[in-house]
Amino acid sequence: MRISEKGLRLDSDAEFLDTLSGKQIWALPFGLAIHQNDHQARRRFVEWAQNEIAVVPDFHKRILFSDEAHFWLNGYVNKQNCRIWSEANPQVYVETPLHPEKLTVWCALWAGGILLQKR
Repeated sequence: MRISEKGLRLDSDAEFLDTLSGKQIWALPFGLAIHQNDHQARRRFVEWAQNEIAVVPDFHKRILFSDEAHFWLNGYVNKQNCRIWSEANPQVYVETPLHPEKLTVWCALWAGGILLQKR
């Protein structure tokens, strides 16, 4: 299965894993926040990346940037980076269902294109 420039729609975790089978993937399971005073950490990261590129010339093509968002069908979006500011009273009581219907979208960008999965 070839990933086109327009992207590939994947309907299940199994299909996603089948697509990536046979490819080596590195997943870094940590959040990285860079601050102005983190020069030593930045240098260590650059040295690590340069060493990886020396060992694996197409290392940069194996980097995968991904994110996930949940979209509730009632209009609510649960996204950590999404902030909505309003002049209205934030203490207003809004009744919501306990388990509203939602759509989860996961997307990743890499050298081979765009991977998209909807659940």
